[in-house]
Amino acid sequence: MKELISLILVLIFFCSCNENKKEEDLSSLEFRYFNLENAGWKSRVETQKIDNMAFKATLVPIQYYILKGKGREELQAVDSIYEKNKRERVVEFIFEHDSEEDVLESKFTNQDYKSAIEYMSFAIEKDFYLVTSANDTIKCSGVLHERNYKITPYTKIMLFFSDVNPNDKLQLVYKDVLYSKGSMKFSFTDPILNL
Repeated sequence: MKELISLILVLIFFCSCNENKKEEDLSSLEFRYFNLENAGWKSRVETQKIDNMAFKATLVPIQYYILKGKGREELQAVDSIYEKNKRERVVEFIFEHDSEEDVLESKFTNQDYKSAIEYMSFAIEKDFYLVTSANDTIKCSGVLHERNYKITPYTKIMLFFSDVNPNDKLQLVYKDVLYSKGSMKFSFTDPILNL
């Protein structure tokens, strides 16, 4: 009987320790995501200005997009999804004119508006690649053009890159075809915020 009571007490002890561990893990996750939110999520914006056009690149932690999709209630799921996708990178890229005009107009692109939208939506991904600190080049694996229907004074695309070492310092290279402004390099020297 004493052995049974001892066994039950030991099991209760281990269960309570395990529960405390889960609570500590969850509070640690909450704290890490809270810090990332307060840091502004994004790395520093890198800007190249040529003539009256500004080209802005921002490396965004993928946790931001996972958290937007999953919500704060499922932080352990967010962390798990991040672990599976930590070699992916997302870059926000913004095209903006000083006069706040629509940069897809033919006077900027030398093509009709519909062709400029199609290029921005489907063909522009071949104009971008990443260079890692090991001098490897990684092609853009996808692009999402955020249509703004002339509401915002800029055009934004999201660039996706796969199989990127999370510890590499990255440089984005853009060989501009749409606006004929030449090649641009954007260095992301600040490391991605570790969670």
